[in-house]
Amino acid sequence: MPRIIAARRTAVVPRGGKFALLEPHNLARPVIEACLADAALDASDVGELILSNALGGGGNPARIAALAVGLPERVAGLSIDRQCAGGLDAILLAHALIEAGMHEVVIAGGAESYSRRPLRSRTFADGRPPVPYDQARFTPWAERDPDMAKAADTLARTLDITQGTQDVWAQRSHARARAHADKRQAEIVPVEGVTEDTFTRDLTDRHCQRAKTVTGSITAANMAVAADAAAFVVVVSDRVATRLQKGGMTLAQGVTLGATPDQPGLAPVPAIREVLRRQGLQPNDLQRAEIMEAFAVQALACVTNAQLEPDIVNPAGGALAQGHPVGASGAILAVKLFHTLRMGDRPALAAIAAAGGLGTAALLEAVGPD
Repeated sequence: MPRIIAARRTAVVPRGGKFALLEPHNLARPVIEACLADAALDASDVGELILSNALGGGGNPARIAALAVGLPERVAGLSIDRQCAGGLDAILLAHALIEAGMHEVVIAGGAESYSRRPLRSRTFADGRPPVPYDQARFTPWAERDPDMAKAADTLARTLDITQGTQDVWAQRSHARARAHADKRQAEIVPVEGVTEDTFTRDLTDRHCQRAKTVTGSITAANMAVAADAAAFVVVVSDRVATRLQKGGMTLAQGVTLGATPDQPGLAPVPAIREVLRRQGLQPNDLQRAEIMEAFAVQALACVTNAQLEPDIVNPAGGALAQGHPVGASGAILAVKLFHTLRMGDRPALAAIAAAGGLGTAALLEAVGPD
């Protein structure tokens, strides 16, 4: 079975911060270099680089990153865009490529610069001036393609999750992140002198009450801030893992499923249920769960509807305390698990929602060297 033998990330920095001048490949390069060093592999060993990027200007950012790192020119680089789910999907795809025998070493993850995202405009053939837009289309139906914050507020009203409940979850995320700050150092590769997630703070009731309202019950305090970051893992074949005498983490199951387009916050639930079903597991069999917190209500809805034990969810805080670097966020979940799972632990879950009603879930297990 393919094995993840190294996993690193940058700190997560809100847009306009210390990473504001860095393109995605500038964020990716030091992380990939650190992953290769941790794995005791040379650049020449790499067969493919899969990079998730949702906000860039197109092209093939994976190829740019591969060349920037100094991977062999034969490494073509594969860029994917599944929005928020892309970083975790890249890891699932790397696993599939190795399992199919196409490669023995694949680097997979995501790199996103919210700060450097290009301006976008729709053009028209009838001479009208271009119209700027921020959110891409995710369905063919405007009425089923909501703004993400509005969709989160609709979810909160549908499930009767109050702003106060959302704020409590956000406060918990920050408190847990602050309590585990020292333990995250093994995950983070210093870039531009930044060695810790810079957004984490002491979020209080007063802060939540004063936070700017985005829409309805969604405020600046209970939704994740737009951010810049990169995160990658090294996935290798059994043969390579045996040669290197490396343990690490295996992907026991992984799936991406589509769900109701206009309720993206609930999309991870069927994916979570499916990976558990395939392994014959129940939610209480899990050791830990990393659930994306693009919005507090999204995490709360997934915890409740997937029947997860809240205490095992995001024990070191989540995106509400860090930020949301869209294409990298799913890979960050896997990096966190890599550095916390231990031999003998029960399986762990990573799950994330994406615009358009997509949900990705992965079950991961710690393994020792052969």
